This record gives sequence, structure tokens and C-alpha cells, in this order.
Amino acid sequence: MADAEVPLPPDRLRYRVKRALLGPPLVTERLAQEKLSNPMALGVLASDCISSTAYGSEEMLRILVPVAGIAAFTLLLPVTGAILLVLLLVTLAYRDVVSVYTRAGGSYVVARENLGPRVAQIAAVALLVDYTVTVAVQTAAGTDALISLAHLVGHGYHGIDHLKLPITIGVVVLLMYGNLRGIREAGRAFALPAYLFMAAVGLLLTIGLVRGLGGGLPHADTAAPGAVPLGTGGHGWLYGASLFIVLRAFANGGSSLTGLEAISNGVSAFRHPQGRNARRTLTVMSLILGIMVFGVSALAHFTHAIPYQEGNPTVLAQEAHLVFGDGQAGTAGLVFVQLATALILYTGANTPFTGFPFLASFVAEDRFLPRQLTRRGHRLAFSNGIICLTVVSLGLLLLAGGNVDKLVALYAIGVFTGFTMAAAGMTAHHVRSSGPGRRAKIAVNLAAAVVSALVVLIFAITKFTEGAWLVVVVFPVGVWALIRINRHYRTEAAVLENVPAFTTGRPHWRRHLVYVLVDSLDLAAVKALRYAQELRPDEVRALHFVIDEARARRLAARWEATPGTNVPLELIDCPDRRLRRAVLELAARTTADGSTALTLLVPQRTYSTPLGRLLHRGTGEQMARTLEQLPNVAVTVLPFDVSRAVERLRGALGTERPGP
Repeated sequence: MADAEVPLPPDRLRYRVKRALLGPPLVTERLAQEKLSNPMALGVLASDCISSTAYGSEEMLRILVPVAGIAAFTLLLPVTGAILLVLLLVTLAYRDVVSVYTRAGGSYVVARENLGPRVAQIAAVALLVDYTVTVAVQTAAGTDALISLAHLVGHGYHGIDHLKLPITIGVVVLLMYGNLRGIREAGRAFALPAYLFMAAVGLLLTIGLVRGLGGGLPHADTAAPGAVPLGTGGHGWLYGASLFIVLRAFANGGSSLTGLEAISNGVSAFRHPQGRNARRTLTVMSLILGIMVFGVSALAHFTHAIPYQEGNPTVLAQEAHLVFGDGQAGTAGLVFVQLATALILYTGANTPFTGFPFLASFVAEDRFLPRQLTRRGHRLAFSNGIICLTVVSLGLLLLAGGNVDKLVALYAIGVFTGFTMAAAGMTAHHVRSSGPGRRAKIAVNLAAAVVSALVVLIFAITKFTEGAWLVVVVFPVGVWALIRINRHYRTEAAVLENVPAFTTGRPHWRRHLVYVLVDSLDLAAVKALRYAQELRPDEVRALHFVIDEARARRLAARWEATPGTNVPLELIDCPDRRLRRAVLELAARTTADGSTALTLLVPQRTYSTPLGRLLHRGTGEQMARTLEQLPNVAVTVLPFDVSRAVERLRGALGTERPGP
């Protein structure tokens, strides 16, 4: 007769809850199926990039208006043009990146392969900071879009202003949940808002162009209560703003290019051929971004839509209100634009939930971050990376109170440092290669590296007192921490991988002893004694260290009275109650001759219920750590599930609880 199968214990409550929330687990073989088509990838990976249209122009005006006055709306267009030139250079550089490096990783992988692993940690820190701040900025800006809609449609209604931070936090948690379910379902949920936003801004720009050509575009009230006060400068450049102010506006406007690197960090999410599909999607995304950023700035130039001190209503919301008008159709157009804007900003915060875990897994594979970040979770997502990103971004939101202007000060340094590392790495790559078009590629990448580095410098100087100092401090500390982690892993590997040659001769130990630590005579102790006999040692001893003399005497009496206990129980005095120290001294004395091997068996009662874990303390692992430095001593912890034993007893007795 075949042996009966041993019944397996039920899944833990934690796993059952996770399965209910996230769905059934995806097997690893399905990983190859979890790929994105180009339209889906544009919606998922480009949301962060194109959604910056909603606040990029406004952030420039926020710097220019208090100094330049009305001239700020004239200065806005050349500053926007400078940003679009940077967009062109960076796009060309990243087209080169995704052509050469078809595996995900972006600027980190480029820097690692061409500039060395230590230099690459600058790119790693830059991108990790950028992704974290992006989640905070995008969600906070999305909530601003909703509040702006309430202000304009409700004619100044401020009833939901106090809900800004709770709404933003709820959105971040919802994004985490969607991504923990896996990339395919996240793609379906997050691609549609990108296309709705493109349609909404396209409609806004088209109607604005038609009305502008007909001379019918109205102006916003630049003296409205709550608006950023107009400066006293004249209409000329020299009267309106100094070079420093223009540079500050340019630095703020650099937030329009955030998310441009997301496609290079997610190349492996594309269908084959990955490089070509990623390059096409990147080109389309940059064209859309350029048109939208210039269009929003041009509308602000003609309508004089002005930033407000509290952030609401936004410049984009004012433009929609002015372009569409006050009628029912105009209100419908405003609602469409603002809802699409809120959705794209919220889902734009999803891009870091794709890029951050991928990047963290690459850095962890290189042993610069903890290995836990390389593990895929229940639904094939890098769950640990997603959770880390969520926790840190929520912390930023709480610290900044959900204020977009405060968060932008932390933004562009990380973005453009990543651009600099990618372009510099590709420059080094082409210097060493001999492929076609080598000189042109060197020139493009070198120009992109220099311009991006200048933007980092401008941002660090002009925004230093507004919060950029924090990023300037975090960068070197972060790079040092990553290198320190790597040093630890390399030292550990050097020790563990120094394996001596295996020998098949006689063991050098003369004796093998097995000691069983006994706390009480129960099923856990009996299981350990049976296991000790199976090891076939020279001697088996059962030891009880006396901490409570009365309890020890009762245990010894019961041991003697119990039939079948052929191993005598030894009582060892422990007057100072330092149990682990007493065991350590005994083990050291036993193996002092160098030819005696000692195996110490520690029965450990385990509990599957939270109450059991709360009421009982396990000492097995602590004992193992105490004895790990002794060369001829091995500690084996033998778990015994008390909760299952209780369930079996209840089932046998046919009652809810055993007798007294």
C-alpha cells in the first residue's frame, strides 16, 4: 500500500489576504508574455513626460511674473524655445541609448558600461531621486487640477481645498496597488488617460488658434485676488528681468522634460524588436511633448494666464476657461480638459512605478543596493521596489504639504544629471567604437551632455535656497551609501566564495556528540530526541539548564517517570540565568580538544497564529548566533508547529478545546 500523503498546512492569513487583493500569482513562465505594444507603451511610459505640460509653463511664469511684470509673457516664449532645444538634444541622445542598449536600465546601464560601476552610481542616485520626486509632484499637480476645476466651475468655491493632501495620498496608494497587480493590468488602466489628455490639449490648442487668428482671445485678470503680484518692470528684457531671473525661470521650466528617460529605463517592457519599438515610441513622445509645451506657453503669452499663490486655479485651467468661454459648451470643454489633466498627472505618477523598480533591480544585481530589490513578487512585479518608492514619496508629500512649487525645487537636478550621464556614456561608447556615423553621434551626445550639465549647474545655483540644497547634499551621501553597500557585498563574497578543495577521506573529528536542549518534556523535545538518534552520533545527551530550581526538579521527576525516555536528562546549573552564555561555555569546553564535533539541537515551538507568536518567545536563532563563532559546533533549530498540533488534538477530541 502506498504511503498516505502528509496533509499540508493551510496558507497563512497574510498570503490569503494578498491573494484576495492582488489576484492569483503569476508563474515566472508568463514573464515573457507581460510585454507592451507601442501604443500601450506610449500611454504607460510617456504619461509622466507629456503630463509635465500641465505645470511646466506655469513654473516659468511663477519666476518671471513677480519681476518682469507683463513682460513675463513675452519672455516666456524664448525661455520655452531654449527648453525645446534641450529637448531635441536629449531626445537624439536617448534614441542612441535605446538603439545600443536594448536591455532596460537607461542612463545607469550606459554609465556603468562606459564610465565604470562607481561613476554609474551617480546616475543611479539621480534617477532614484527623480522617480521619487516625480510621484509626489505629479500627484500633487493632479489634485491641483481638480481643485482648479472646482474654483472655476464653482465661481471661487474653496470647499475642497483642505482635502488636497488626503486626496493626493490616496492616489499614491491606489497607484501602488495597481502596479502590485502587475504590468499588463497597470498598462490597461494607465494608457487611456494619456490619450485623453492629448485629445484635450489638442482641442484646446486648436480652438485657441482659431480664436486667436480671429482676434477673439480674451485676457485673464492679472490683478485678481490671490494671483502672483505683477512686478514693476517695463516691457523690455533689460527692464523686466535680469539674466539670473531668466536662468531661474529656465531651471523651473526644465521640469517640462521630466520623464523623458522612462522609455530607456523600460526597454525590456517592449515587444520585440525592443530597440526599434522603443526608439519609435520615444520619437513620437518627444514630438507630442514639444508641441504641447510650446502650445501652452503660446496660449499663456496671448491670454496672460497668471499663476496663483496657492496654485489654484492653474495656468492651464485658466487657458481652458478663457478659450472655451462661459457657456454650456465652454464649461463642458473646461471640465474635459481639467479631468483629463488630473488623470494624466495621476497616471503620469505611474511611470516611476515602472522605472524605479526596474532600475533598483539593476543596481541591486550589481550589488550596490540590497538584493531584496531583485526579487519579483506575487504578480511578477518588483514588489519591494514599488513599496519603497511609495513610502518615500508619501514622506515627501507630507513634508511639502502637497505644494507643487516646493517639490519642483527638488526635481530637475536628478532628471538632468541622468541626462548628463547617459549622453556622456554614449559619447565614450562612440569614441571607442568604429561604427557608421560615429562623428555625428559623438557630436550629438557630447552636446547633450554639456547642455544637460549646464542645466544641473544652473538649477543648483538658482534654486539652492529653495530646496535644491537638499538634493545637492543627498547626491554625495547617496553615492557613498551605494558604494558602501557594494563594498560590504564584495567583502562578504570574498569570504564565502573562498571554498577549499573538497576531500573524500576520513573526517578529522574523533568524536561526534549531539546535545539536545530541553526546556520541558513535550512533543517538540521528543521530536528533537528522535532526530538526534537518527544522526548516529557517538553520544546523545539531553540537557536542561537550571534557571528555576523548582521547575527543574519537576521536569526531572516527570522525565524519570515517563516510559521510553532512554536518554537521561542532565541538569546543569545556571546561577546567573545567562542561558546563552552557559551554553556557549559548555560547547567551548566540549570541543576544546579540537577533535570533537558537537551538534546542538534546539527544539523551537512555532506558532501560526498571531496570538501564539505574541505569547511565546523563540530563542533558537539567538542561540545559533551565539555559537556561530565556535569552529566545531553546529546548531540545528528544529521547529514544531504548536498551533497545528492543537488543531489536530481538537479534531481528535471532537471539541473546541482540550480538557484542563
